[in-house]
Amino acid sequence: MAPLAAATPKPDIRLRPARPGEAQALSALCLRSKAYWGYDAAFMAAVEPYLKVTDEAIRAGHVTVAQSADGNPVGVCQIDPNGHGGSLDLLFIEPDIIGTGAGRALFERAKAQLKSLGLPVMTILSDPYAEPAYLHMGARRVEMRSSDVFPGRELPWLEVAL
Repeated sequence: MAPLAAATPKPDIRLRPARPGEAQALSALCLRSKAYWGYDAAFMAAVEPYLKVTDEAIRAGHVTVAQSADGNPVGVCQIDPNGHGGSLDLLFIEPDIIGTGAGRALFERAKAQLKSLGLPVMTILSDPYAEPAYLHMGARRVEMRSSDVFPGRELPWLEVAL
């Protein structure tokens, strides 16, 4: 994988490719992180199918893990080089390490991976609560898009130049 272009996480957190057999644990991490924003059980059940790390993406090298010093995954991102030109499909951090730089490191790694494939832009269909973090890291809102899960709910569609 390409070296990080910008911020690095705290010294006790490192990035590594996801390993076969981790999809379920990483998907559970995504759900814990999403729940941090106070969504109710019905909402979480409805979005669960969309918050899955896939074995296929792991095998393709499209999933990166932020790992703590004790070896536990504390963050994950999944890219799709074929999604809307190149998309950041998932980026989730354990709630107790939000703000430590792990999310930025994963974001920068995703950008570097997509750029190395010759893609000019990374797209993100963002949770409204995550949008400020993405904007802070250089994304820009292109438009609001309708949610596939909840009629009437609008989600920020973001782009980042690579």
